[in-house]
Amino acid sequence: MVAIQNLSFSYSPKQQLFSQLNLRLEKGHIYGLLGKNGAGKSTLLKNMIGLAFPSSGSCTINSRSVASRPVAVLAEVYFLSEDIFVPALTPLVFAKRTGCFYPNFSLDDFMNYLKLLDIDTNAVMTKMSFGQQKKAMIAFGLATNTNLLIMDEPTNGLDIPSKTQFRKLIASVLTEERCIIISTHQVRDLDSLIDTVVVLHNRQIVVNRPLEDVTNLLAFTNTTDANADKVLYAEENVRGTKAIFKNTASQFSKPDLELLFNAIISNNQPILEILKTANNEQHI
Repeated sequence: MVAIQNLSFSYSPKQQLFSQLNLRLEKGHIYGLLGKNGAGKSTLLKNMIGLAFPSSGSCTINSRSVASRPVAVLAEVYFLSEDIFVPALTPLVFAKRTGCFYPNFSLDDFMNYLKLLDIDTNAVMTKMSFGQQKKAMIAFGLATNTNLLIMDEPTNGLDIPSKTQFRKLIASVLTEERCIIISTHQVRDLDSLIDTVVVLHNRQIVVNRPLEDVTNLLAFTNTTDANADKVLYAEENVRGTKAIFKNTASQFSKPDLELLFNAIISNNQPILEILKTANNEQHI
């Protein structure tokens, strides 16, 4: 679906953000794009859809280049930016004026999502709170029914009940023909939603693995027990110690994305090597 090959990007000659970056994303998955603030997550998403342009390399969607932003590609892509700008219109008027640009847009779906997210269809969006504006645009994005749905920090500004409803809606709209990419630095907002984790670090994609693979390779526990010498990474908290081990016993454990992310951005080489080696074996 999305193929990025040898992509390099910089804002200035002295500030290279990506260097020979490669990434492939397929339909039927919900990807969680993780990275530190300033790692370039938003810029990477913009390169994917032709809102930013690499100094070298390419990005294609369904084998079509996005650089010239062809209509056939844009009609199948919806991008929700972290910084949203809404018109002085009600959600219903906005949908009627804008939905026509998306061949599979469903007004019925849109109205249903607005109801589930508790949005007043008669309220002018510029007079809504930021959280309500965000939910209105999330509802519109879901209702476009595009094959590629990209959301940058969609849970920013949402309260806890809205985040819960957001996760339910995203899970409900995934199909075999749809690829959903969600970028966030709020890792816990995604841990029960995504099926594949992508980590951007040090100008490269250092992890692109299904969570099932991650838990086959690594074990996550709340204590180091008697195996302290086998701990790959650990953090102390008020409940004790959270730790990551190499999963040599094929044991099942719930993945702790925040713990894994912290291990990766601390440049934990044993964990990076385990995930990298497995990734190389997968493509032999």
